Amino acid sequence: MGMTQVSGADQLSATFAALADPTRRAILAHLMSGEASVNDLAEPFDISLPAISKHLKVLERAGLIKRSREAQSRPCRIQGTPLKGAAEWIENYRMAWERRLDRLHDYLHDMQAKEKGHEPDR
Repeated sequence: MGMTQVSGADQLSATFAALADPTRRAILAHLMSGEASVNDLAEPFDISLPAISKHLKVLERAGLIKRSREAQSRPCRIQGTPLKGAAEWIENYRMAWERRLDRLHDYLHDMQAKEKGHEPDR
């Protein structure tokens, strides 16, 4: 039976929930360099294979990894689409905060100029 992936509306929540765990982030970092077996992914961690398997299920359900059905080892590979969605969401907020900080900077600059009796240079 295949792993059920989350719906589009819940994708961002599932992505951030999966990324909240340092072990899962380390697994994704490992997969950035290419496909790996469960044993390869488990090697750097001092946790059991069933525990690694649970982490992989969370990552797979969130759509962050895909497990091959070909071989007995069922190698895993990273899927970029959910990460791209999370990055775009964060980027929108970063740009909004930058605009707010720019406006605050301009406002403070204008206030300082008024205090000194100068007109703001614009």
